[in-house]
Amino acid sequence: MTTLNLAKAQADAPKPLWTPGEKLKIGCRLAAFMRQAGQQGSYIDLWRWSIDNPEPFWSCVVDFCGFIGDMGKIALKDAAKMPAAQFFPDARLNYAENLLRRSDDHPAIVFRNETGHERTLTFAQLREQVSLWQQALQRADVGEGDRVAGYMPNLPETIIAMLAAASLGAVWSSASPDFGAQGLLDRIGQIEPKVLIAVDGYYYSGKKIDCLKKVREVQPRVKGLQHTIIVPFVDKDPDLKDLKDTVTASSFTAALTPKNIAFARVAFNHPLFIMFSSGTTGPPKCIVHGHGGTLLQHLKELQLQSDVRRDDCVFYFTTCGWMMWNWLVSALACEATLLLYDGNPLYPDADVLWEYTSKHKCTLFGTSAKYIDALKGSALRPGEMHDLSSLRTICSTGSPLVHESFDYVYDAIKGDVHLASISGGTDIVSCFVLGNPLSPV
Repeated sequence: MTTLNLAKAQADAPKPLWTPGEKLKIGCRLAAFMRQAGQQGSYIDLWRWSIDNPEPFWSCVVDFCGFIGDMGKIALKDAAKMPAAQFFPDARLNYAENLLRRSDDHPAIVFRNETGHERTLTFAQLREQVSLWQQALQRADVGEGDRVAGYMPNLPETIIAMLAAASLGAVWSSASPDFGAQGLLDRIGQIEPKVLIAVDGYYYSGKKIDCLKKVREVQPRVKGLQHTIIVPFVDKDPDLKDLKDTVTASSFTAALTPKNIAFARVAFNHPLFIMFSSGTTGPPKCIVHGHGGTLLQHLKELQLQSDVRRDDCVFYFTTCGWMMWNWLVSALACEATLLLYDGNPLYPDADVLWEYTSKHKCTLFGTSAKYIDALKGSALRPGEMHDLSSLRTICSTGSPLVHESFDYVYDAIKGDVHLASISGGTDIVSCFVLGNPLSPV
């Protein structure tokens, strides 16, 4: 669609459900980026400039988001030779170093499970835990290019283990604990991880669900597996009988003390994450994403499209087998707090996530269209029950958000909120479609 046709379509569009106020138009991260990049005009004008001038655009993103590392002097090499084009071919950086840039006593991660239990890690504590896990992984002979697999819920330990692996230049891949043994094997069996980090069990709809039985089934069938680490979640002292070369997380990091983290700065495309296709047309296919591309896309999307700022609180209801988990975790590089939740989002009642996010002054609430539809069916009105004054953005994905659900959000949750029906993609570990804080909904 040409710019002229797009402008005409916008002119013919129905009355907006929401229009950003002047304070947001001036104060959002996207507006600040446009000022720094010397770009004026509308969002469409900025988008057109980014398409026509990819090298200066991505250079500006790197400068604006404050990348840590040596990005080199070239932003894009052989641009006309896609797919042989190379972004930042001389760069040396580390994804984990960028996410751990902050080390004060401000909350980095707040976690709540289905039972209502909460715990918080500050940025300083997160860095200390990553240091312990990095040392333990080094002790397990994990280095650049080795694979570390997670079979974990959305716990702080999952993030800690991933960052420790990434800090060494190792490759992280995770699967949700609701996968069966064969589903887990179909994925991690392909990548031959040196270390498997698994949970003993998890809670869902008030029930404890065991994972150790599936670990026992999978462990002897994974080629190259040398160490298995069990994170106790439902049992303080899980039974590790019949599990070879297996210890608990506390034993894995025993006798270690936090120290400065030495980050392995790697090439821009050095493997960081292995994601998997759905497996609906045969075995799941491996999709590899690099340090630089993942960080570049995520920071652009989080800061410019989603207006995530320092000290914000970002929530996304996701499992660790979905790319939205990877996207959520990158908000640490924005120096924002992550709100994690594990369990049924409608248990013990439909209000549980809104009480949680209201308590912690959530600024971005991420969920699925299916969840919003379930709320609408329950006739819940979170905006009348909770203080949602901090909430600026709601993201919905998983499927298109129908117009009745848009109406429900603006009526029952919050009238002044940027509601973005987005579309994430495992293929790019980021989003194909997003909103932006300068344009009306």
